[in-house]
Amino acid sequence: MYEENEKPAAVVKDLYQQKDKMYVATDCIIFGFDSGNLKLLIFKRRVAPLQGEWSLIGSFLKLEEDVSAAAKRVLEEITGLKDVYMEELKVYGAADRDPGYRCISVGQYALIRLNDYDRELVKEHGAEWHDVDKLPTLVLDHDLMVQDALEKLKQKARFKPIGIELLPEKFTIPQLQSVYEAIFQKELDARNFRKKVLSHDLLVKLEEKDKLGSKRGAFLYKFDHRRYDQLTRNGYDFGIW
Repeated sequence: MYEENEKPAAVVKDLYQQKDKMYVATDCIIFGFDSGNLKLLIFKRRVAPLQGEWSLIGSFLKLEEDVSAAAKRVLEEITGLKDVYMEELKVYGAADRDPGYRCISVGQYALIRLNDYDRELVKEHGAEWHDVDKLPTLVLDHDLMVQDALEKLKQKARFKPIGIELLPEKFTIPQLQSVYEAIFQKELDARNFRKKVLSHDLLVKLEEKDKLGSKRGAFLYKFDHRRYDQLTRNGYDFGIW
């Protein structure tokens, strides 16, 4: 005989086989930024049920695949991008969330630069960018995922400079402010914003100017990632940007 915690491998395997099966998926909430607006990448669902309706972009996990790896795979397959800002949001596990079959989904949100992604690849998958405040109704619980991701983004943006993940490598302070106004969904005082972001000494002023907005132009800046990493290791409190 054997103790309860010493069951032979064959018996353990049999116990697994007796349990109900379900799928595990990951859904990606992919944000971009353009012309003062926060945008979301969505596409029309290609499989039943709910075929043809607007959906986040996701995938079932492969047996040998980690959840984070699956999310990175989905993002690369759709946009051609690697090594972008991505973070796990939460698990969505309501029993009736998917009419097709019992399925748990792990939400992941990502921030990408619209100048970097592969436009032809996105077009090939039938994906489109929509302003987050003008989204069509999404399938399943995807509307909830988007709202949760927007709230998480606001919380993160108060203490971490993640807004730069939505901008080109070189940007102006007005462009940076525009990103944060889109995230927080409110106007920010320009003078206070400039004073606050410069106080952290994380923006490197360049000799170049962006003259698209005016003849005088605005100086371009780059984010000092090395200094940020050093300050983070030392426990620096960034406060709200």
